[in-house]
Amino acid sequence: MDEPASEKNPAADPGNPFTGVPIEVSVCVGKARPLIRELVAMEENALLTLDTRVDDPVELYVGERLIARGLLEEKEDDPHGQLVVRLTEIMKLQPDL
Repeated sequence: MDEPASEKNPAADPGNPFTGVPIEVSVCVGKARPLIRELVAMEENALLTLDTRVDDPVELYVGERLIARGLLEEKEDDPHGQLVVRLTEIMKLQPDL
């Protein structure tokens, strides 16, 4: 028999006072390592090459902590092309002791 979500994950407990606190999740699509002279010489419409491809997974962070990986997608039935992340891997989050 399946455990209730609150027993699997205490944060999913609706009685937990922290479940209503918003947090900021950053999505990292890749990194670039230009030389400073290249960076300061860039002008509008310049291209900065990242170390990833369009179909590579993105990383989700809360602060400095990696919490998940996923794939960028366009939200279905959204005329404005809203981006979403489909989670493909969720990290085990253990508190720092």
